[in-house]
Amino acid sequence: MKKVMLKLLSAAALAGVMAAPVQADEAAMAAAGAEVFKRCQACHSVDSSKNAFGPSLTGVVGREAASLPRFAYSEALQKSGITWTEDNLRQWVADNTKLVPGTRMRHVAISDVAEQDYLIAYLKTL
Repeated sequence: MKKVMLKLLSAAALAGVMAAPVQADEAAMAAAGAEVFKRCQACHSVDSSKNAFGPSLTGVVGREAASLPRFAYSEALQKSGITWTEDNLRQWVADNTKLVPGTRMRHVAISDVAEQDYLIAYLKTL
């Protein structure tokens, strides 16, 4: 019993030691993502009450595509059935017209996987 408790305590201590660096890594990735997002902010707001030329991206991770009120989405995006998972966001920023043919959004593709990781980390904070 003492050995089991010792192993559990050791594991808990190790998890606590590892949690701080993971949180720091996530914060650093989100900060880098904020820099990548500067390419997007000309058209997208991070204010949930305001759409710009494009819809607000607050809460986009996990949201159904074309679901924000007060924004005129393309018919293609409305019919896409997409939920903005990390994988779908990655595909979208790499080549949105490949993911949803007929979308109206135009942008410069973000094909660098690291930049995609940073951007997604940032979007998760919104």
